[in-house]
Amino acid sequence: MNKLLLAMCLISLSGQAQDNLTVSDTIWQPDTSKHQFGYRQLIIPGVLIGYGVIGIGSDQLIIYNQNIHNEVKEDIDQKITIDDFSQYVPMLSVYALNFAGIEGRHNLGDRTIIMATSYLIMATTVTTLKHTVHEYRPDRTSENSFPSGHTATAFSGAEFLWQEYKDKNIWYGISGYAVAAGTGIFRMYNDRHWLTDVAAGAGIGILSTKAAYWLFPVIKKYIFGGHESKTTGMVLPFYNGQQMGMAAAIRL
Repeated sequence: MNKLLLAMCLISLSGQAQDNLTVSDTIWQPDTSKHQFGYRQLIIPGVLIGYGVIGIGSDQLIIYNQNIHNEVKEDIDQKITIDDFSQYVPMLSVYALNFAGIEGRHNLGDRTIIMATSYLIMATTVTTLKHTVHEYRPDRTSENSFPSGHTATAFSGAEFLWQEYKDKNIWYGISGYAVAAGTGIFRMYNDRHWLTDVAAGAGIGILSTKAAYWLFPVIKKYIFGGHESKTTGMVLPFYNGQQMGMAAAIRL
């Protein structure tokens, strides 16, 4: 189990080195310098994704995956399916904080645009890879193990929570990444993913949300006309490679 916890440090460290955002909560005032692409922002998600991709064909990492899997199986008494729900906690926390009166960097409508963009990028990437790589899951039930959709969902939400609330209270962002890392751990504990699947999923989730923030000024200007959003509710579709559904939030 020590190997598992040590390995997951690679993922939990992904809460570091984030970029700042300054967008008015009431009137949309694009500050392109705060949404600009930066190469340094690619380092952590790039390392995570690269580790996962290399692990597909690396004999050494395959053996390491198997060793972790065998060690985890020794400690499994019964599966704990909390990861089916924890994957959505970071994303929903952004809206819960907003409804509680704690305003983030963007108003409700704008942050929904960003989150929907992130989920679209993430779900498309995960689904494409699952149907391309055909990696067997540890429990051998199917061959769509790479990458972990649950972990990608959790980390896209964790990055979203970090970006929106890190300047309000850094612990909001840290807690989101803690929940996301826990989701990845439970995916391995439940015999559903290898470490490389989880690492790649984490990188994809983080990068998807970063890309959504980079694209936001363009989407806002050319699709929504740059007007202030009056949205008081939202409905988000989700798809993690196996499950499809809708997440809804209404501002009262």
